[in-house]
Amino acid sequence: MQKGQVRFAAALGAMSLCLSACVQTRQIADLQFTPPQGDYKLLVMRPDVTVGSIKAGGLTEPRADWTEAARANLITALKAQQAGRGGQTLVLDRRNALPGVSPDVVADLERLHSAVGNSIALHKFLGLELPTKRGKGLDYTLGEDAVKLGRATGYDYALFMHAEDSFADSGRVALQVLGIAGCFIGFCAPNIGGGGQSAYASLVDLRTGEVVWFNVVQAGTQVAGIKLGDMRKPEGAAQLVDRLLGRMKPGRDVRRAQAAAEKAR
Repeated sequence: MQKGQVRFAAALGAMSLCLSACVQTRQIADLQFTPPQGDYKLLVMRPDVTVGSIKAGGLTEPRADWTEAARANLITALKAQQAGRGGQTLVLDRRNALPGVSPDVVADLERLHSAVGNSIALHKFLGLELPTKRGKGLDYTLGEDAVKLGRATGYDYALFMHAEDSFADSGRVALQVLGIAGCFIGFCAPNIGGGGQSAYASLVDLRTGEVVWFNVVQAGTQVAGIKLGDMRKPEGAAQLVDRLLGRMKPGRDVRRAQAAAEKAR
């Protein structure tokens, strides 16, 4: 192979790597969990959202305008998605939107869920599982605070959602363009990567306080400037909500019982 062909092959390989993208989802549930059906009452909490800009140096700077646009789009998407699910659902767009419940109570429960949700994501999805929780499905709770909310409102479940998104700014995009261009002259700069999206949703039984279902979505690309679902746009928010909540699977023991029943027919 001639020198020019070697450079061209290297450039193609670099671009192929850069253009690679990945979207992953993974659900986990209480072993006996069955998705809500019938005349259940569901409270969808105000989504916890952060959207930022990745600078040339790699730091992510939160953007309030992007964040608020993304949250509004997610709330609209959640309302549309839950409308087709049945049950009685209230989607909160602000902390003082729950009749008879102080905004401080809602904020405290949001902070508690953030700590628990981050722990679930860390120990169940990032390979750092705690030995005491192996084989137990979900074994996490929001405790009495969640039960009190259920008693005060009459709701059976609360659905929480956390989402982070980031987008490369023009300086970071330019750096990667230069890196790819360098491959054509025999020097490929290290791939600095593009933006990424991570989100999770959890369903909490307000009668017990237990987290009974949890789903994680991770989306990323190695090329700056390419977007895999943009929450700042209505269609991107709807896509994320569908990825998180489109199909809620039963717990392991329920699935096994269903499979056994099907086999016995």
